[in-house]
Amino acid sequence: MKKIRQQHLRKPVTPELLVSPSSPDGDLGSECPEDRGNWTGRLDFLLSCIGYCVGLGNVWRFPYRAYTNGGGAFLVPYFIMLAICGIPIFFMELSLGQFSSLGPLAVWKISPLFKGVGMGTILIVSLVAIYYNMIIAYVLFYLFASLTSDLPWQHCGNWWNTELCLDHHVLKAGNATFPVNTSNTVSPSEEYWSRYVLHIQGSSGIGDPGRIRWNLCLCLLLSWTIVYLCILKGVKSSGKVVYFTATFPYLILVMLLVRGVTLEGAWKGIRFYLTPQFDHLLSSKVWIEAALQIFYSLGVGFGGLLTFASYNTFHQNIYRDTFIVTLGNAVTSILAGFAIFSVLGYMSQELGVPVNQVAKAGPGLAFVVYPQAMTMLPLSPFWSFLFFFMLLTLGLDSQVRAEPPEPAVAPGSPGGGSGVPLVLSVQFAFMETIVTAVTDEFPYYLRPKKASFSAVICIALFLMGLILTTEGGMYWLVLLDDYSAGFGLMVVVIATCLVVTRVYGIKRFCRDIHMMLGFKPGPYFRACWMVLSPATMMALLVYNIIKYQPSEYGAYRFPAWAEALGILMGLFSCLMIPAGMLVAVLREEGTLWERFQQASRPTMDWGPSLEENRTGAYVASLAGSQSPKPLMVHMRKYGGITSYENTAVEVDREIEEEEEEEESMM
Repeated sequence: MKKIRQQHLRKPVTPELLVSPSSPDGDLGSECPEDRGNWTGRLDFLLSCIGYCVGLGNVWRFPYRAYTNGGGAFLVPYFIMLAICGIPIFFMELSLGQFSSLGPLAVWKISPLFKGVGMGTILIVSLVAIYYNMIIAYVLFYLFASLTSDLPWQHCGNWWNTELCLDHHVLKAGNATFPVNTSNTVSPSEEYWSRYVLHIQGSSGIGDPGRIRWNLCLCLLLSWTIVYLCILKGVKSSGKVVYFTATFPYLILVMLLVRGVTLEGAWKGIRFYLTPQFDHLLSSKVWIEAALQIFYSLGVGFGGLLTFASYNTFHQNIYRDTFIVTLGNAVTSILAGFAIFSVLGYMSQELGVPVNQVAKAGPGLAFVVYPQAMTMLPLSPFWSFLFFFMLLTLGLDSQVRAEPPEPAVAPGSPGGGSGVPLVLSVQFAFMETIVTAVTDEFPYYLRPKKASFSAVICIALFLMGLILTTEGGMYWLVLLDDYSAGFGLMVVVIATCLVVTRVYGIKRFCRDIHMMLGFKPGPYFRACWMVLSPATMMALLVYNIIKYQPSEYGAYRFPAWAEALGILMGLFSCLMIPAGMLVAVLREEGTLWERFQQASRPTMDWGPSLEENRTGAYVASLAGSQSPKPLMVHMRKYGGITSYENTAVEVDREIEEEEEEEESMM
């Protein structure tokens, strides 16, 4: 026993000449499996992550949340929650994907007992993808409507308007000559959205969907066609698309910001947006809101981050990329607030009403308030086209996620604006997540036919989304939004965090990162992964359950059967976890406890996908591992041992010593 221990303590012999199997100056794809695909440039991954996180939520959700929760003071809990919950979980997902080069289903080779977590993720992504493209369809509808000399929602007098319609031009003229009673009136943009685009007056509720709106149906078909063409060749094509979709919105945002701050009354809106109210920090609601904003805006738990990272080279510096993306997302949200509230300040001055009466969130901002503000500007069709084109580019690499319901207009308001609060993550990522997850499970059958398989998925999701194009489709969209990715998503993320740190082991996980990046995660990441992040997410889950409110859309209250359907929709993704555990246990042999133990251990082929990266503990699963010196086989095959491999051997030796000490204590 002493002799064996001395062998373990013996330092690894490192050749004088370190030969790297893949030169950093060489072909970027040399480290990645060719049949699976990989990013063709170093910026592809970074821009895809930026496009994934920076979406419509930055434009129509963060500014509203900031001013309702203390203005500038909201930034304090926001950045604290970013540090506790956002950055650590973001880095964990990237590490899992890059280390294994596997999708959200196959990655659970790390612990097959919990493969149901991956199944729950795919279910959530599929449900969200169904109704996400409906949002893109709305944006396309408004984009085409902006191609005119006179915006259709600028004035009353159209067939869809009612006697309650009152536009701001009449309001200004009325204020100059006689008092105008603005109570119980509706803006032209609000009636255009509810009575023309949605034609919601043709439906009495969720049980009465009415007829299909063929103009919306065609926009939905166009939306899915665009998405399919962008992901046709996998990450090689979508990686190039994001060069445009991830950067062009910033150009338009800057243009809107410059135009906004030069408008009369703009600073009135900006003061309203950022005036700090530090007394709000004593409220638990503000901290919960900050955590929810971080949780949903970064897109953790949807599998998109893991999927993107799985196409990286093994030594990509995802530690650096984590901070670039997460902090860039926060800065973008703050800048978007300036662009939005500068225009709302101008709108407030034009209408002669307080800012809080024109400030709304979600689709109420995107399809009612901001379009109305565009009609007050010179060259209004031009600015309207720019705004909706920005939303389109954000939407094309964004995907909707659910948030706690929050009506866009006051309940009971005539016409009823949208009450659907939405935050978006990457659409390319969501489709790539679904396709990658399934093709990684059946690589020999589906990878050669990935384009055809992607087409089948897009067609199926389009057909399932047709109900959203009906006159009552908005009710179904609200239901999907409220329940498809609510508490189920939190359960998935909490389970992932606990499995990686408690079942797989925090030491083993840090060893993998050390082997991949050349350094160990510090105490900050360890503390967050072990305690702070899961505790925060559990608090969010409990808070959402306690504060549960039935779904509503304006003054409409959903029937009990619809609420039950929504709850079952959310529970189904959670039930995937015990269902996956049952299947994994039944596949093993021995007593029940032995089956649980065997199913919870990583599979033999878990680890880096390429043999040249399988060093340290993972050398034992190489093809030549039956020989007495598997590491020597590895060295002879690849010509040497890299500095990363040498690090992995040392870390592996430390783990073996710890395991021996545990066995001796037993």
